[in-house]
Amino acid sequence: MTDKSPIIMWFRRDLRLGDHPALTEACNSGRPVIPLFIHDDVVAGQGAAPRFRLGLSVASLRDALADKGAKLILRRGDALSVLRDVIKETGAGAVYWSRLYDPISKARDTAVKAGLKDDGIDAVSFRGHLLFEPWSVETQTGGFYKVYTPMWKSVRSRELPNTLPAPGKIPAPDSWPASDALDDWAMGADMRRGHDVVLPHCTVGETAASHRLGAFIANRVADYKAARDIPGIKGTSGLSENLTYGEISPLACWHAGWRALHDGKGDAEVFLKELVWREFAYHLAHHTPRITTGNWREDWDAFPWKTDERLAEVKAWKQGRTGIRFVDAAMRELQVTGTMHNRGRMIVASYLTKHLMCHWKIGLDWFEDQLIDWDPASNAMGWQWSAGSGPDATPYFRVFNPVTQLDKFDKNRDYAKAWLAEDYKNPSQTALAFYDAIPLRWNMAPDDAYPDPVVTAEDGRKAALAAYKDRDF
Repeated sequence: MTDKSPIIMWFRRDLRLGDHPALTEACNSGRPVIPLFIHDDVVAGQGAAPRFRLGLSVASLRDALADKGAKLILRRGDALSVLRDVIKETGAGAVYWSRLYDPISKARDTAVKAGLKDDGIDAVSFRGHLLFEPWSVETQTGGFYKVYTPMWKSVRSRELPNTLPAPGKIPAPDSWPASDALDDWAMGADMRRGHDVVLPHCTVGETAASHRLGAFIANRVADYKAARDIPGIKGTSGLSENLTYGEISPLACWHAGWRALHDGKGDAEVFLKELVWREFAYHLAHHTPRITTGNWREDWDAFPWKTDERLAEVKAWKQGRTGIRFVDAAMRELQVTGTMHNRGRMIVASYLTKHLMCHWKIGLDWFEDQLIDWDPASNAMGWQWSAGSGPDATPYFRVFNPVTQLDKFDKNRDYAKAWLAEDYKNPSQTALAFYDAIPLRWNMAPDDAYPDPVVTAEDGRKAALAAYKDRDF
């Protein structure tokens, strides 16, 4: 007898309809499909900005499904318990989802799959969050890659499948189960004053993500290698925001990059390398989950970083008033837009971990709360790369000078002018927006005097190198 029981399509970080193997397989089965999003402990445990941005993506998916005649069911609670409830209410015989690879999601999904199988329910996971499954990429001697460049060389020429079109129709059940109201979840509440400031800077949903990719390939990828390092211009793709929530697939980005490369846009290869850098982070998180919570290189466990977040220098770093203009501009950009230019991320991370000698986990946690493009694997690897405790051949000699970096990458001070109000008689609107976004208790105003450096570039470098000198790494 042909199984006509519904399939629950459990959406998580795959909030799109196109190039969605799990959804495509469910729709092609001929069985009713019940889209479901669960606000579980994994969602609740996210920081203010990621949870706010996730709520926007869920709303966009809800509307996209409605256009197809389907309904996104929203439930709150333990994932396995919610799934069992919906299965009982609908008679569903299977649950499909896209695989995730960070330790918290993997632990949840493993428990869910085991529980459903014990109940006699088909629990099937599909690709979709990465280009290459972590277990499918190995060195010549076996095992996973611990250095990025050899991994890039290994995968760059691999054949990958074409992207899948969005389903033309999503088969509906005879009746829909009850759903929570998304507004009742108040996923943006913890943003407080920053909610209305950050919201206009969000590019939400599958359609917007596709347009963003198209505009980048058409207008900016040809100059990507140099432009991506200039924070005062729009030189990057901005797609990290959309990849984070699965509003666009990495496969769509990969094929677009290769088409651009074949069309003579040589800098597209740098874009492809960035996609594989994201893959590298997830492969490390899969194979060495400690990277998300502790030093990837365990010989750094005894390093005497400062760990007290109440320190004045940590407060100054978070509030963008270290007295180092590149650091402060980047930290203020974060408050206004929920994102930060990649060059800025490297500079603020280097300054915190090397000039201020503070533990990288302080920065990791701050970004996890503030970034709308927060990604568990990329965030962890990025911070450890900057701190020196991660997978990097030259862990501690890299101490960025934030003053000369500004001279090199922001010669005309376009970036500084965009985000620092104190230096200018007529501050930019973006610089002023910072004061609308921050907590009132910070007690900052545009007419404040710009602070002296907490630690100068030269003093910080000397202190860092002295701290590293006698340690056996």
